Amino acid sequence: MALLAPPTQAQTNQAVVMPPANVVAKRGEIATGKITVHLRDGLHCNSNVPSDEYMIPLKLTWTAGPLESPEITYPPGKAEKYEFSPKPISVYTGEFEIVTRFKVPAKAASGTQTGKLKYQACSNNMCFPPRTIDVQLPVEVQ
Repeated sequence: MALLAPPTQAQTNQAVVMPPANVVAKRGEIATGKITVHLRDGLHCNSNVPSDEYMIPLKLTWTAGPLESPEITYPPGKAEKYEFSPKPISVYTGEFEIVTRFKVPAKAASGTQTGKLKYQACSNNMCFPPRTIDVQLPVEVQ
């Protein structure tokens, strides 16, 4: 029976996007949304600006919703040295925050801003296949 049990989230997800706070937006202004990403202990992912061109960057994209023209700000990567690389590489570990500034159209209505977070998690001696997490940001327009 244990072989038929579905894997737990901790076993299948190397990263989790924490439920974001509602964004309160005023028409005609700029609204700020934040998502918090938590990588499992012992794992890292490349920053949004990886050290080498063959490395897969972390990337957040917004696909639909009441807000427009996202301007995404990633935290600076940390230069970490791993056994597999002769030089330090730019990575994220633990918990970090990605901030997006949106334009709020004059006719915007409350709803959900949807997006995707693409990343590739690695340990000290192996990398997992790239993954994508769906992101939903609740928006209250006033």
